Amino acid sequence: MEAAQEAAGEAALLHTVADGVATVVIAHPAKRNAMTAGMWRALPGLLAGFAADPDVRVLVLTGAGPTFCAGADISSLTGDEDPQALSVAAEEALAAFPKPTIAAIRGFCVGGGSQLAAACDLRFAEEGASFGVTPARLGLVYPASSTRRLAGLVGPSTAKYLLFSAELIDAEHALRAGFLNELLPAGRLDERIADFARILTSRSQLTQAAAKEFADGRTDRDGHWAGQQAGSGDPAEGVAAFLERRVPKFSWTA
Repeated sequence: MEAAQEAAGEAALLHTVADGVATVVIAHPAKRNAMTAGMWRALPGLLAGFAADPDVRVLVLTGAGPTFCAGADISSLTGDEDPQALSVAAEEALAAFPKPTIAAIRGFCVGGGSQLAAACDLRFAEEGASFGVTPARLGLVYPASSTRRLAGLVGPSTAKYLLFSAELIDAEHALRAGFLNELLPAGRLDERIADFARILTSRSQLTQAAAKEFADGRTDRDGHWAGQQAGSGDPAEGVAAFLERRVPKFSWTA
C-alpha cells in the first residue's frame, strides 16, 4: 500500500488500486482512525488522482483494523485552522467523485467518520458497528451541507434525533433508518465488498455516472447524457453481449 503524505507518520491514508477498484484506508490506530488535519487536507487530492485514472472504476473507503473512523483528531489542528472547513472540503470531494464509492464500515463510524460515510454512494457495514453524529457534545454547528446530506439519507426526523442527542446508534438501527445499504455478519464484510465492487466494475460506467448525477439532484443534464449515450456505442454492445451470453465490453469511461 502507498500512503498519502502525513507528517505524523503513524497517521496516513493508505491506498491501493487492483482490478479496477481503488481502496483508501483511514489509518490512525492510536486514535481509532480519527482524521488528522493532514489527512483531511490530503483526501481531495488523492480522490482527484483516482478520478482521473481510467483504471479506477470504483472506490472503496474503509478504516484500518476494527474501526472505520472515530471522527476528527482535534489535537492535530493548528490554531488558525478551521476543522469544519477541512472536513467539509474532504466530504464534498468524496461526494463529487465521479465513479461509484462504497464505505466499508467496522466498529466506530462517528463524527467525521459518519460525515465521510454519508458522502459515499453506498455504505456496507459489519455487525457490531456504531454510528453517531456528535457536534452537540462539543457545542459545534454541524455544516449545512453535511446536515442536508444526512437528512437525505435518513430523513429529517432521524437526522434531528442524531444531531440533537449526539447518541450512538447500532448497525441494525442504522440499517432501518436508511443510513446503511447492507449489514453483514462478522467476518463477511471484505468478501461482500470485493464481490460487489467486482459487479460494479463489470457494469456500464455511462449508466453509473448519469445515475449518480440524477440521484444526487442534478436533473438538468438529460440532453448531455443522451448525447453521451448516443456517441458511446455502449447500448449496442450491451444488447450484443446479452444476446451472445457474454460479459459486455463497454467503452465509455468517466
